[in-house]
Amino acid sequence: MKNHFELLAAYNQWMNVKVYEAAGKLSADELTKDRGAFFGSILGTLNHILVGDTIWLKRFATHPSCQESLRGVTGLDTPTSLDQVLFGDIERLTEHRIWLDRQIIDWIAQLTEEDLDVVLTYHNTKGVPAKKRFSSLVLHFFNHQTHHRGQVSTLLFQAGVDIGVTDLLVQIPAESQA
Repeated sequence: MKNHFELLAAYNQWMNVKVYEAAGKLSADELTKDRGAFFGSILGTLNHILVGDTIWLKRFATHPSCQESLRGVTGLDTPTSLDQVLFGDIERLTEHRIWLDRQIIDWIAQLTEEDLDVVLTYHNTKGVPAKKRFSSLVLHFFNHQTHHRGQVSTLLFQAGVDIGVTDLLVQIPAESQA
């Protein structure tokens, strides 16, 4: 399972580079234009992904095996809402995204299969307690990113910017025949 999460972490980083490079081609007005998406604009949706990542990584940092690997994330302010705009400009948002993606890759690299089998206790954003298998939560974390990046790729395409191939398949290494 850990190998799959390493693949997803690399995919996350690869796709974010593509999405942010594409977004960087648009003006500030185009990035903040309300396009009728759930989080309004391209910038709003990119901020939502960052908000979700921050919330989940701070939860994951409570896992005994993740406290050290996610130390940098624990110092971040906890977002106050799912539509919070953490960064109002693409330059600072991109800089933080690059840093956070590096944190994610390093964190996943340090996980063990045993770590993934732990049940994590946490509270959702409304304060409701939950206990769920860590591996399932990590899977949700990556799925959430992919879901909203898909929305961003559509918004970018509607704005005239095609980000190209987005399939995870591109990141899966070819196997040699035995």
